[in-house]
Amino acid sequence: MARASSEYGSSDIQVLEGLEAVRRRPGMYIGGTNQRGLHHLVYEVVDNAIDEALAGRCDLIEVVLRGDGGVSVTDNGAGIPVQPIPGAKDKRPAVEVVLTVLHAGGKFGGKGYAVSGGLHGVGVSVVNALSEKCEVEVHRDGAIWETAFARGKSTRKLEKTGTAKDTGTTVRFWPDPQLFPEIEFKFDILAQRLRELSYLTKGVTITLRDERGETVEEERFVASGGIADMVKALNAGREGLNKIIHFEAGEEEREVEIAIQWNAGFTDSIHTFANTINTAEGGMHEEGFKKSLTNIVNKYARAKGLLKEKEENLQGEDIREGIVAIISVKLREPQFEGQTKTKLGNTEIRSFVEKVMNDKFGDWFEEHPADAKRIVAKALSAQRARLAAKKARDIARKSVFDAGGLPGKLADCSSSDPNNTELFIVEGDSAGGSSKAARNREFQAILPIRGKILNVEKARLHKILENAEITALIQAIGTGIGDEADLSKRRYGKIVMMADADVDGAHIRTLLLTFIFRHMKIMIEGGHVYIAQPPLYRVTVDAKTKFYAFNDKERDEIVKQYPNKKINVQRFKGLGEMNADELWDTTLNPETRTLLQVTMEDAALADQIFTILMGEDVESRRAFIQKNAKDAFVDV
Repeated sequence: MARASSEYGSSDIQVLEGLEAVRRRPGMYIGGTNQRGLHHLVYEVVDNAIDEALAGRCDLIEVVLRGDGGVSVTDNGAGIPVQPIPGAKDKRPAVEVVLTVLHAGGKFGGKGYAVSGGLHGVGVSVVNALSEKCEVEVHRDGAIWETAFARGKSTRKLEKTGTAKDTGTTVRFWPDPQLFPEIEFKFDILAQRLRELSYLTKGVTITLRDERGETVEEERFVASGGIADMVKALNAGREGLNKIIHFEAGEEEREVEIAIQWNAGFTDSIHTFANTINTAEGGMHEEGFKKSLTNIVNKYARAKGLLKEKEENLQGEDIREGIVAIISVKLREPQFEGQTKTKLGNTEIRSFVEKVMNDKFGDWFEEHPADAKRIVAKALSAQRARLAAKKARDIARKSVFDAGGLPGKLADCSSSDPNNTELFIVEGDSAGGSSKAARNREFQAILPIRGKILNVEKARLHKILENAEITALIQAIGTGIGDEADLSKRRYGKIVMMADADVDGAHIRTLLLTFIFRHMKIMIEGGHVYIAQPPLYRVTVDAKTKFYAFNDKERDEIVKQYPNKKINVQRFKGLGEMNADELWDTTLNPETRTLLQVTMEDAALADQIFTILMGEDVESRRAFIQKNAKDAFVDV
């Protein structure tokens, strides 16, 4: 590294004006410029429309993927105000201020919104800053108003362009290709979020229309039953132990809505939201829910003699086995961790949710004795399984941590530095052989597994620990599992899933992610889990010209470049068909490969896929993964 100049003075200090800070550091505001960040732009605009719905001023939201690459979001709310902000030094129209000034909005204690998802006032201004072009049309005060921007700067002053009998706002934006390496929106990713929002805003109609292809694709989302419909969808195809429990309550400046149903499965599926924002990492509302749930079930089991005096209390994990629950809170001043809002920190909401649960859920338990007994019986069964799993875990721990406890099929690396080593999990002995020949033995280890591992959504822990493939994974990674997992004992800095680049490979990656998400979550939270991207095709033009394509689109683009050549296209049926040099150049070489880091959001989606599909047959599951998981776990 070149030494920095010893001179450092006031001339070195930079002040970024306006939205330039957003363009310089987009990751601080939308989490990055990858696919997730790209779609976050749409979410920010839609969330403003949802806030209008929460305020009772909007019941229709339309999202359009335009043929020219842009996105249009229209709502029938009140319309962004167009007059200057009273008393402000900035005399520009309010709509222009909202679009160009960070921390400007109607959600800082004014009377416009009782609750909202956009608490920082940076959402739509960030979208404007990161867009090559942004246009806003407001229907308000009997008139149509229009304005436009480019990369955060005004290009067309607000002007009245017509009369209007309705009210509402349309925001059209085109992501800036200077900032986003890929600007193609995925219909399925957006549909998933909009479907979720429809559950959380009962009675609001949301449409998503894709105008980019030869035929227009459109989906319409409206949930008259709210989050109870969401629980029903998540439990589709599985045996429910009780009718869906659904209740809500509110007091000044806060509300909670909860829906619960148990099924015959072995894992819990708890989804929490604050002001319709998916708090993937939970927070205080989830803590209050769990505490009350554990106390109520134990109290009922003791009172009815279902739990004997000498027996220990049921633990939270026993009671939550097989539960599907949605906890949605709305509050005036939410405290999220960061702009991406993944965890709720308001301590007062914990006691509020706990109080509502004690009242509403406690009454339900007393009023539905048959359902309550089935729920307690399942928890008691889970308790017995947990104790059996503890014995199995004690046995497994000896083999994992004792000397010589590594799996026999692991080709380990020579380095023992966990910060610089990599473990590649590959599919089958054939891929294992190719990978072992291609790897750098100093810091890359190879662990072949046999096809699709056990679906941990369908098995209790003691059965999981009896599975040879999963035991090999636990032994190789070294952290242990569950609450006893210790990140400092990991043997590798990167755990890389290197399955084939086809649908079956996506299935295997999803199974692996489900296992890690359920039992080694600390590895994902620590940023140690990755997905490799092996090519799907080898395209040979001549003896000196050869390309690798990672999907059908790339293959077709390469072929088009050589219209007069006899081109040979080989589809790799598996990693075992690639020779060592090819595998090193495309997938293993740190200088040329692309590894995709798995986040908690990715892993939660993997888990959700199998939660949704528990009752489906194999072909239905395969089709679902092909449609929904490929982008998430191949392209992320």
